[in-house]
Amino acid sequence: MLRLATADRPGVLCLQELPVWSLARLESWSGMTAVADVTERPRIGPFPSSAELGRIITELNHGLFRSAFTGQANAILLAPDLRVLERRHLVLNSYRFRRAQARHLGLGAAARRLWGKERRVCQVVRVRQGDTTFVVGNLHATGSSDKRLADAELLRAAVFADGLARPAELVLLCGDFNLSIRNSRMLAGLIEPEWGFTGPTPTGIDHVLVRGLEAGPPERWPPERRSFEGRVLSDHAPVDREVG
Repeated sequence: MLRLATADRPGVLCLQELPVWSLARLESWSGMTAVADVTERPRIGPFPSSAELGRIITELNHGLFRSAFTGQANAILLAPDLRVLERRHLVLNSYRFRRAQARHLGLGAAARRLWGKERRVCQVVRVRQGDTTFVVGNLHATGSSDKRLADAELLRAAVFADGLARPAELVLLCGDFNLSIRNSRMLAGLIEPEWGFTGPTPTGIDHVLVRGLEAGPPERWPPERRSFEGRVLSDHAPVDREVG
């Protein structure tokens, strides 16, 4: 997957749901600088495990075990000419945030606990390319039939990324939002003048939003582009945007 995604030498590549064991290999696979944050540590049932043991168990049946034992992580990969100036991350569905939002949204105790079942993270970096600096945010929001949960996390991620950005600085907000333009009030709000982002993907839940610079339209990869030896490598179509 990394070889396919980096074949055309992207400047920035945002990844979600990576197995934790892969983090040590990202830079050698891609030739890019990796900034990674673990969202769920490897476990076997309720017991902590190791990334390598999770990998070995999952090798028995990828389709069955998926990420049950490997843990998960997000990563921002940067081209060699980009230098990281700052990096931060934020848990989007922390206990205090869920408690506050539960009152606002009228959620019961069971719904609040379910919201916290998987830890969701937004990572943000400020990078420099020559004399230019810009901010990249990468998130994986909660998947739920109640889209208000992912909407609340998206707002929190946008505020977090905006807080690191300086006036007039380019901002990229990317990732698996688990929201489409048709079912998200917040995603629609981010492209209003107050926020100033452009380019939500017309169909799908993966987005590359841009603020502060002209950018091309989002392009979703067709299945044949993300296939290897007859197998489609991801159930999400990667999204490309040209910025500049």
